[in-house]
Amino acid sequence: MKYMTASAEETIALGKEFAKSLPENSIVCFFGDLAAGKTTFIKGLASYVAQCSPEEVISPTFVYLNIYQGKKDVYHFDLYRMNGPDDFIGMGFDEFLYAGGISCIEWSERIASLLPSGAIRVEMTHQGENKRQVMITR
Repeated sequence: MKYMTASAEETIALGKEFAKSLPENSIVCFFGDLAAGKTTFIKGLASYVAQCSPEEVISPTFVYLNIYQGKKDVYHFDLYRMNGPDDFIGMGFDEFLYAGGISCIEWSERIASLLPSGAIRVEMTHQGENKRQVMITR
C-alpha cells in the first residue's frame, strides 16, 4: 500500500493506524534516507502499541535500542552505526525479535540475513519539504 503524508502529524497518525493491525512478534523494517520520517512513523506506532506519548519516542542512534513498555512492548532499533549481523547477535539483540512485542528496525538492511521472509517493509521517501511517500509491503 502506498500513502502520502504532508506533515509530521500525518506521519504519526499513519503510524498509529498501521500499528492497529500488528500481531505480537511483528518485525517491521524501515528503509529511507536520513530524515525520511522513519522515527516519526515509529512515534505513532509506539504510542498506539505501548501507549506512550509520541514525544517519548526518540531515535536510538547512539544506543542502538530503545524499549517502550506497554500492552505490547516496542523494540525500536536504529542500526545506522552497526557493521552487520554479527554485531547484532553479539549484543544479544536477536533475542528481542521474538520476545512477544513489536520490533521496529531502522537501517534493517544491516542485518538482512537475520530477518524472516514475513518481515513487514516500510519504505519512506521525501516528496518535498514536509511530504513523505510511505510504501508498506506485507
